[in-house]
Amino acid sequence: MTPGADPTTHAAPALPAASLLQLIWLASPALPVGGFSYSEVLEAAVDRAGVATESIASNWLADQLQLTLARGDLAIVAQAIPAWRAGDLARIKHLNDWVLQTRESSELRLQAEQMGRSLLDWLRNHDGANAAHIDACARMMPTYPVAFALAASPLDADVRNCLLAYAFGWAENMVQAALKSVPLGQSAGQRILARLAGAIPAAVESALQLPDDARQAFSPMLAILSAQHETQYSRLFRS
Repeated sequence: MTPGADPTTHAAPALPAASLLQLIWLASPALPVGGFSYSEVLEAAVDRAGVATESIASNWLADQLQLTLARGDLAIVAQAIPAWRAGDLARIKHLNDWVLQTRESSELRLQAEQMGRSLLDWLRNHDGANAAHIDACARMMPTYPVAFALAASPLDADVRNCLLAYAFGWAENMVQAALKSVPLGQSAGQRILARLAGAIPAAVESALQLPDDARQAFSPMLAILSAQHETQYSRLFRS
């Protein structure tokens, strides 16, 4: 890229079909990592914060995309992929420790850990990932963003495309959680997903530009509702 060029207008090389399919696979809700088991606090928001309509649920998820995912997980994935590709395990551990230290409730931390372990187990039986990197990842109690970065690192795909896949996978899971917990119909879910899909590219661009000292996981209402969800009477989701 020419120095000073706008990264949002840079035309990336065409993504090879094999890498495209692998990214779709990693983003699929059918991937056996347990993402369908979590609502990331949406269920508690329905119960306690008045998230009871399509409009409110749509706004809630759009805010979550910008305020938490873009400033936290997406930024971690953006930095972890090149670190895995370079074999910089010290950098990987630093990023993984940041995720563990900034999860604001026990259930949010357990989600990150469980999904990370599950994705690593999947990678052990999947061609492509570096075996030494898998072993190194296992020793550091991998979180999901770091494990996802490891899964994406061997692909012939730029970091931007990997982040788009990660974010869309999150959006699909969250819409499924909204359908069950608000509850909403399928058409409403598709409208919310369309809104999130439209907002994801800007969230990805923001994450790509975040340095270490600009990452954050400060979302007080999310943390409070997550803590309340841990003891919520009658619930469908683990978080």
